[in-house]
Formats: sequence, C-alpha cells, structure tokens
Amino acid sequence: MQVQRYTSFDAYNRQIDHAKQLPRLSNLQAPIMLCNGHGGEIFTAQFSPDGSCFATAGYDNQIFLWNVYGDCENFAVLKGHTGSVMDLKFNTDSRLIFSAGTEHGVRVWDMETGACVRNAKAHKDIVNSVHPCRRGPQLFVSAGDDKLALVHDIRQKFPVKKYENKFPQTAVTFNDTSDQIFVGGIDNTIKAWDLRKDQIEYVLRGHNDTITDLVLSPDGRFILSNSMDCALKQWDVRPFTPSPSRLVNSFFGHQHNFEKNLLKCAWSPDGTRIASGSSDRYVYAWETASRRILYKLPGHHGSVNAVDFHPTEPILLSAGSDKRIFLGEIA
Repeated sequence: MQVQRYTSFDAYNRQIDHAKQLPRLSNLQAPIMLCNGHGGEIFTAQFSPDGSCFATAGYDNQIFLWNVYGDCENFAVLKGHTGSVMDLKFNTDSRLIFSAGTEHGVRVWDMETGACVRNAKAHKDIVNSVHPCRRGPQLFVSAGDDKLALVHDIRQKFPVKKYENKFPQTAVTFNDTSDQIFVGGIDNTIKAWDLRKDQIEYVLRGHNDTITDLVLSPDGRFILSNSMDCALKQWDVRPFTPSPSRLVNSFFGHQHNFEKNLLKCAWSPDGTRIASGSSDRYVYAWETASRRILYKLPGHHGSVNAVDFHPTEPILLSAGSDKRIFLGEIA
C-alpha cells in the first residue's frame, strides 16, 4: 500500500478532493471527515453501538458527542469531570456512557438527558480504564493507579467486588458472559479474575511492557491487548483452552514513544480486522488471520491515541494528541 505524507494543508485538501471522486463505500457525507473542537489532547473515542454517533474525550475534562452523518456536528458536551478523561465506553444499547478520569472518579451518563446519573469515587488514584458488561446485571468495572480493579453495580453506591494487584492497573474489560474480568497493568501481564470464586483463574504472559488497552472480540472468543512494547496480541479466552496455548497471534508495526500514552485498539465488527493508534501519527489496521498490515493511514499531526470501527459501515474513527478527529471510509 502506498502511503502519502501531507506536507501542507493544501496537500491535505487536494487529497480530500481526490477522495471525493472515488466510489463511495458508506453514508458519510464525504470519504474523509475531519472534526475539531477539543481544547486539548484526545485520549479516548468510541462509536455508539447503534452507529448514529460517537464520543470523544481527553485532556480538556469534557466528553464531546458527535453525529456520524451529515456535517458530523458536535451536538452535546458532557461536563463534570475535574481532571482529564482517560477512557469512555458506551453500554450495549447506547443509552449510557461510562467515563474514567484522573480525579479518581468514574461517571455514568444518560445519553437522553446528558445528566450524570452515577459518580463513583471508590478509587484513590487516577482511573485509567472503565468497561461495562455486555449482558446480564448492570455491572461495570474500572481499574486505576491505586492498583485496584473495582466491579460496580450501577444501582449500588459502593463497589460489589474489589481486586487488589501489586502494581498500577491500566486496562480492564469483561469476558463475554460477565463472570470474569481481564486486568492489565505496568507489570506487563493480564490477569483473568473469576468473579464467582474471587480469585485469579489464569495469567496471560507475553508482553514486555505496560498494557495500554484490552478489547474483547465481537464473538467473545478472544482478547486483543495493546502494549508499550509496540505489539498487539490476540489471546484465546474460551473457558477450556489450555493456558500455555492461549496466545494466538502477535501484530507489529505501530509505535509507542516517550509520551507513554495509553494507546487504544479495536476489532472490526466481523472480527477479521484490528486497528490501533500509534505515536508515529499513523493509524494502523491489520488483517487478523494473516497479520498483514492493510492500512497505514496518515493525516494526524500527533500521536494517534484512540481508534474504533463503525458497527455497521466501513468507517474507521481516529483521534489524537493533535486534537483532531477523523472519520474515514475503508475498503
């Protein structure tokens, strides 16, 4: 694949004009959409599961909500965090947003009213990651620099589960059946905690640096982990897989640098592709089966910290330290 660097804003506009002449692949207004509005670095971004909007957040303490279609206008700003927003996630029906901040808080937002309906303050340090469960009770999990992974019930004031680790925790997610959580941290490992037994079921080892993100595959069979060792790894987390053989694939190409940002990664809806941000200002996408780099997309002027695939259309979202957000069609 030929990669073109933009040497000026005029060159970028010429590329946009050329893209407009290509066959259209989605319902975006143009093949590439650029969104601006944040006052600081963007650390996290995600499409809503229904595909109608997306959310972004970062250093300016605010969560921006954007329409996917039309002019991609910013239709709401959620304010309440008093520190940087490190992570955000939609729940499965797009009605709630869960966000984690440096002020030690985890917030739950109602998408219909924009109100903060829950403000959990059980952490004692920066909260790096948050994730709701896919099904079952209204649980969500958070992990932070206080070495804790906390499982919360949205209907209760205090956490329902508390798991303490030896080192700060930087990434967390549920398994498909919501009876396990996977927690990664600066000790380079991923621990699978069993919520029924309240113990570590197994540990995934293979990374050589801090885990920056964990994402469950759409079919629930695999976990994708991103790390500061400049590797993505695919793990088999099905219940009866022998632990020594859980590592399925490793993917290389993207970069982490001295900024030590917690770079996000993502699965395509059909699980055939993965994507990651990179400190070298590119967006990388791989074919899962072959581990081949399909796309190395330019456009950002700083570290690309967050990426996501649209749930129904061939659209890739990226956001970065340059305060820019791109929506782009991919073949």
